[in-house]
Order: sequence, then C-alpha cells, then structure tokens
Amino acid sequence: MALPTNLTTLLEGGVVEWGRLEFKETWDPEASLKTICAFANDLDNWGGGYLVIGVRSTDDGTPGELVGVDPAKVDAYLKDMLNKCKLIQPDYAPITEVVKHEGKLFIMVWAPGGSQRPYSSPKVPTGKPSERIYWIRKMSSTIKPSEAEKRDLYTLANNIPFDDCINHDADLADLNISLIKGYLKEVGSSLYQHADTLDFRDLCRNMNIVAGPDEYLKPKNVGLMFFSMTPEKFFPYAQIDIVEFPEGEGGDRIIEHTFTGPLHQQLRDALQYLKNTVVEEQVVKRPDAAEAERFFNYPYAAIEESLSNAVYHKGYDSREPIEVRVLPDRIEILSHPGADRSISIEGLRAYRALSRRYRNRRVGEFLKEMRLTEGRNTGLAKILRASRENGSPDPLFETDEERLYFLVTLYANQPSDISPSDAEGTRGSRGSRTGQDSPAEAAARISGQLRRARLLAFVSENPHATIEDIRLHLHVARATVDRDIRALKQEGRLQRRGAAARGEWIVL
Repeated sequence: MALPTNLTTLLEGGVVEWGRLEFKETWDPEASLKTICAFANDLDNWGGGYLVIGVRSTDDGTPGELVGVDPAKVDAYLKDMLNKCKLIQPDYAPITEVVKHEGKLFIMVWAPGGSQRPYSSPKVPTGKPSERIYWIRKMSSTIKPSEAEKRDLYTLANNIPFDDCINHDADLADLNISLIKGYLKEVGSSLYQHADTLDFRDLCRNMNIVAGPDEYLKPKNVGLMFFSMTPEKFFPYAQIDIVEFPEGEGGDRIIEHTFTGPLHQQLRDALQYLKNTVVEEQVVKRPDAAEAERFFNYPYAAIEESLSNAVYHKGYDSREPIEVRVLPDRIEILSHPGADRSISIEGLRAYRALSRRYRNRRVGEFLKEMRLTEGRNTGLAKILRASRENGSPDPLFETDEERLYFLVTLYANQPSDISPSDAEGTRGSRGSRTGQDSPAEAAARISGQLRRARLLAFVSENPHATIEDIRLHLHVARATVDRDIRALKQEGRLQRRGAAARGEWIVL
C-alpha cells in the first residue's frame, strides 16, 4: 500500500514534526510495537506518526545515515510487523509502504491516531503473558504514561476529533477524484501514480479519509473538508468571509466577499484576494536620505499565518464562518471557538502559546503537507516577527474565559513622523500619515463611541442580558462586544455583579 506522503518529506522534517517521527536502522519488534501503539493513542491529537525502517537515528532523534533494508528481509519484516500488531488491543493495523530511495529500500509505516483508543500492547511482545501498557508519545520518546496521563487517555476514549469522525450523512460519491489526485500530485505522494488504476475505495482507505466496512464505507469529515466540491453542504458556514470597511465601521460603504469550497482552496483564494487588494507597499522619500524607505501597510506573512491558523483551529462543528474584517487601521481575523485551555490568556498577551492538544489533527496534517501552515506552536511568534520586521505595531491575540472565540488583530504600519508628501503607495495611501486621525479613522472612532453608548443604553434596560443578546442587538461580532465591555469597565462606566449565569449589568 502507498502512503499519502513521501520519504523525502519525512527525512527533511519540514512538514512532519520530529516528535511524530521514529527512525530505526532495522525492524525492532519490541521497541517499534511500542511506538506504533503510542502513535495510535495520539494523546495530544497530533495525528499519529511515522516509523521509518532503514534509517539510522541520531542521538536527538533526527535521521542519520540512510542504510536501507536488505531486500531479502523486507517480506520477513512486514510479516512479523503484521503478527506483532495483532497483539495491540483493540484491533489496530498501521499502513505500510516499501519505497526505493537513492538505490536503497526503506519501509515506511504510517500509524494514524486510532478511533478506538486507548490502545495497549505487551511490554514484552513474545506471545507469552506480559504486562499490557498504554504507551504514549512525549516529545520524540515513547514512554509509559503516568496515572494522570492514563486518565487523559480514558477521557479521550470517546472523544475522537470532529475532523477524524465518520460522516454518516455523506457517501463515497461525495469525494472528488480530481481533488484527491491534485493533492497527491502536489505533495509528491507515490499514490498519485496509482490513482487511476487503484480501486477508489482502496485509494481513499490508503489516505485514511474513509472508514467502515465495505458494505457501509463512509467518508470522514476531513475527507469532505478537502476533497468535496461543496463541503458547506456538510459543514454549514465552513467558509471565509472578508468584510471591508473603507470608511470605518461607521461608514456607508461595506464590501463583502465569501470564499467557499475545499478548505485549502478557499484559504488560498482568500489569501490571494487580501494580497492583491489589501496589502500595499508604501514608499517613503525622506529629505535626509538618498534612498526611499519601503515597507508594507501589512506584512503578508503575518496575514498568511493568521488566516491559516484560523482555518487549522476552527471548530467545524460550529455554524460560524471565519470572519476577516478589513478596517482603515487594522485587520481582524475572528474564528470560533477560542484557544485551547492549555493556552492561558496571559500567555497570549505575552505571545506564548504552547498548546498541549490540537483540535483538528487531520486538518492540520493536510495543511502541513501542502505547506500552508507549520503547526508547531510557532504561529504567534511568526506573526509577531513579521510585524516587527515590517515596522508594524505588535499584533493582538485575544480569547475569552469561556473560549468561545479567538481574535487576531493586525495593525497597519502608519508611522506618525511621515508627512503625506513623503509617502506614496503602490495603489494609493489608505489614510493619513500625519499622526492625526484621517476622516475614515475619525469616523471609526466616533462609530465606536456611539456603539458603546448604545450598549450602555441596552444593558441599562436589560440588566440580565447575555453577551449574545448584546451582540444581536448591536449587529456586531462577539469579539467587538467583548472589547467594548472591557473598555467600558476600564473607563468605570460599566460593572458586572453576581455569578456569570445569573449576574446583572450595572451602568455607572
């Protein structure tokens, strides 16, 4: 069977994290079975992992010498692997492929996160009675779990990530062969060479985008997200909405665009639109310098990472689109739900976000294969670095205590010491460069003041109103309501008294 990735990608380590890779010079039944079991348990929802046989591992777990596998031993290794994997309980079988690279043979083993975890295997796989252990993966090591980690595994037993679940409302015909072939060709998978001759069911099984017996073979959600022409049929509002306010939130002009289709396609289309219509290069001519200074109103790298992360981490069982609001002085990218609780609000403010568990293990896997995201907890740092290198203000990352939303705000590069005559844009300037409010910025500021006044009037008459009641009354996003409430509290104009569920608003 062929895998939906290639050996070169695994050896480079640029797409699949080292913690999801294990390299062995030869087939080691005891150690390798533990690793396969640990990948199947997928404690952190990484998407399982890969075992590559025929590569000598270095001390830090990265690939060393490519020794290859003796061709005379390949069949024996595969048969023994099959027999040893039968010792895993519940039943679990990884996907294997024998590949030729640089004139040598290698065995690639893909062990995706299982749907019946937790899995256990014998401590000593000899066939004789032996202690069974729920192996897990930590960093680049396979270890025996602590009692707390074992409880985590049991908690996850009936909590398969939504993107890896079977969709009982869809059929195999809802998966598009052209989209599948396009993906396989893009990532350099050997499956592409067999896509036209392989039975479609087997092709989908090899990609792990279907599950179930032959008589009831159904697509997984992730398969429909990437390889259905109309994923919104199965996941309402699985789309990206870009809303532009050229005159600010209080202006009369609103430009709306909606991007639908397979996730990677809508992401690329939305990014291309933002790159073509929103990102502008600014050229500043200074009297004390011979060369003009060049920068962008928004660094494209920061926009790309922010929107890619929103697609990666969105909850696709939630009927909320990803919303991109383009204002004169900032871009806001809003997605639902919020950050995992392993990421603290204080950590977000300090640009530290080390998520312990991924929400969409398979969505991230496909996006990383297409190099649309990294998924290594580096997103915030990359956005911050791109903003600072461009001379833009630092971005803002926000979530709420209930973790209902996640908001990224990218601020435009608008230096206050540049006069209008100094600055030129490649397609015209978006606002004043004098340090004073432009008409659009003044309108946005006044609009915010009026909106907060309306908020105060509403909660004064409806002291038990929920955030959702306020949002619907004001016709704005949840994040906007949260920011307004926070600002009013800081100004001493609003208080909240009582428990979260039964409290009331106090207008001061």
